[in-house]
Amino acid sequence: MRMSDNPHSRPFSHGARGVFYLLAVLQLPAVAWAACDDPPDRRVNWLRCDKPGADLRNADLREAVLGQINLANAKLTGARLSGADLGNAVLSQTDLTGVALTGARLVSAKLDQAVLVGAAMAGARLDRAALTQANLSNADLSGARLYQADLSGANLSGANLGKANLAQANLTAAKLPNAVLSGAVLSRAVLENGVLTGANLRGAKLDGANLLGVDFTGADLAEATLADARIDGARFTDAKLDSTIWVDRKRCQPGSVGECR
Repeated sequence: MRMSDNPHSRPFSHGARGVFYLLAVLQLPAVAWAACDDPPDRRVNWLRCDKPGADLRNADLREAVLGQINLANAKLTGARLSGADLGNAVLSQTDLTGVALTGARLVSAKLDQAVLVGAAMAGARLDRAALTQANLSNADLSGARLYQADLSGANLSGANLGKANLAQANLTAAKLPNAVLSGAVLSRAVLENGVLTGANLRGAKLDGANLLGVDFTGADLAEATLADARIDGARFTDAKLDSTIWVDRKRCQPGSVGECR
């Protein structure tokens, strides 16, 4: 018997092929398309969604896709956003008090005048983010990446920036009293007229930084590097300069306080 005589071997008709294709597609895992009306949930996809003023207090948005979202003036106090992608997100004047943003991605995000008091942001990526006049007091930014971030006028009082990368960041007139910056990288950063009274900068890299008019009163700069930094008008009253590399690349004597000896 020829193959064409066997009804079971005949090719599908166009209609049958369409049904077969539809059934096959239905068996595939659901594709995570952005649905802006989806409720807040872990791994939700709100890419490019417009949610200004949204009330998301205590929401679980861990590992969510929130790139380019507009959450200006939103309320996210106590929300969980660890591992979330907020690249290029608009979070201006948003209340993020006590949020968990550990390991989150906020590259080029707009956080002007945002409130991040006590936020957990260890290891977060904030390269080129705009944080002008943001309130980051007592926030944990240890190990965070803030390369070329704009923190001008920001409040970082008591914040933990240990081993953070702030190279070429703008910290003009920023307030960092009692902040922890031990081992932080501030190479070529601008801290002009900043306040770092009582700050811990032990082992920090400030080479080539603009430190004009900075108040380092009582700060710990032991073993820090200030090579080629600009320090005109800076105050070092009672600052610890034990083995600090000074602007002229000279190493300060052990026990130096207030001036490099």
